Amino acid sequence: MRYRNIEIAHFLDRPNRFIAHVELSGQVETVHVKNTGRCRELLIPGVTVYLERSTNPLRKTACDLVAVEKGERLINMDSQAPNKVFGEFALSGGFAEGVTSLWPEYTYGDSRLDFALQTPEGFHLVEVKGVTLEHEGVAYFPDAPTERGVKHLKELTKAAAAGIDASVVFVVQMEQVRHMSPNDLTHPEFGQALREAKAAGVNVRAFSCKVEPDELRIDREIPVVL
Repeated sequence: MRYRNIEIAHFLDRPNRFIAHVELSGQVETVHVKNTGRCRELLIPGVTVYLERSTNPLRKTACDLVAVEKGERLINMDSQAPNKVFGEFALSGGFAEGVTSLWPEYTYGDSRLDFALQTPEGFHLVEVKGVTLEHEGVAYFPDAPTERGVKHLKELTKAAAAGIDASVVFVVQMEQVRHMSPNDLTHPEFGQALREAKAAGVNVRAFSCKVEPDELRIDREIPVVL
């Protein structure tokens, strides 16, 4: 996926989870943050951020904050991007061969999962999780407790037990990570649910991404260490 009208700014502060103040061309601007997670290790005063300027003149904020530099690493932090790039990836045959149909926001049981796919092997449920947390070359999910994430894992576990192909896919929104692991320190229940899903037959996969200020695309599969 690609962004248009990218501008470079410096992060100042974040009054709430929806907006941030940045310095852009010598002026303080209020921008929309396309990630409601904490992102405390990313949004540090003074860091370089990348904005996408909107073409909608009626918006309250003119720009969206979509990426941030963490040292020499560029991290996409747009929470809508993982589903978009996975959809592109799946339709191109990168996730499974011969995907003939893709249905986003598919209701299964008591949950709305991100995707249902039709492949030559049959029906396949997929839940996508975007990953922006990294420490010493390892990606971790989640960066904050997510009861919704646990619920989705339990739904996938039930689907696998019923004989339905099911996957949870971690889209790591950065390059050069060794592997992905559950963040047991922040949310041990998620890690437990992920291990139970794996044991029940849910596919657990992770992919790192090629990140540019104006582009995000899935690059390669990386190990998941549980």
